[in-house]
Amino acid sequence: MTPDLPHLELDLLPRPDSPRLSAGNDASHPPRILILYGSLRPQSFSRKLALEAERILQHLGAETRVFDPHTLPMLDSVPATHPDVQRLREWSIWSEGQVWVSPERHGTITGVFKNQIDWLPLEDGSVRPTQGRTLAVMQVCGGSQSFNVVNTLRVLGRWMRMVVIPNQSSVAKAWQEFDEHGRMKPSPYYDRVVDVMEELMKFTLMVRGRSDYLVSRYSERKGDAVQRALAQAAGAVEKA
Repeated sequence: MTPDLPHLELDLLPRPDSPRLSAGNDASHPPRILILYGSLRPQSFSRKLALEAERILQHLGAETRVFDPHTLPMLDSVPATHPDVQRLREWSIWSEGQVWVSPERHGTITGVFKNQIDWLPLEDGSVRPTQGRTLAVMQVCGGSQSFNVVNTLRVLGRWMRMVVIPNQSSVAKAWQEFDEHGRMKPSPYYDRVVDVMEELMKFTLMVRGRSDYLVSRYSERKGDAVQRALAQAAGAVEKA
């Protein structure tokens, strides 16, 4: 029985395909995780937290890369061919999941962190450097615990068409949570970081290999169909 949906292109909205969500198309390589942090300070606590997250992820079997933002120019101050911009984009395309860590400054993320995201386009030709990748968000606070940054990072992640995992971490008074070697001290904050990395790995294993299907949108398929029809009518392409 056909439902009463007169505004739908029904052939462009099939029911979810369970076999495409099965484990049959799992990749054999370790999950690839890119880590971004948002401070240039020599004693950057967001960097320390990023490196702590990297250690946990490697223990869980991930292949990791941590992007160093020190020499990344401000957006549009140089062409996108700049080597640091190209490396950031290539690493984002390489990744299957990402971790974003920013300090809180004036109630929001830092310019250093936002600049990295601003250099990542939603689409570069036929490639989308962030779409379909899993994302874990964390923040470090100089004072009492806040969730302003992780909330902002969630908005950014959704805007970049990423799969933002439910768990998150906010480390209060970060200056007292790391030892003289830059390692995070044992605490409930540390345990929460472990929880977030564990959850990121699980979600990444579930999503990778299926992300193109998971983020395929009816509205975009409909738009593509219209463009193909127009091209065929103009004789630019042959009918399938």
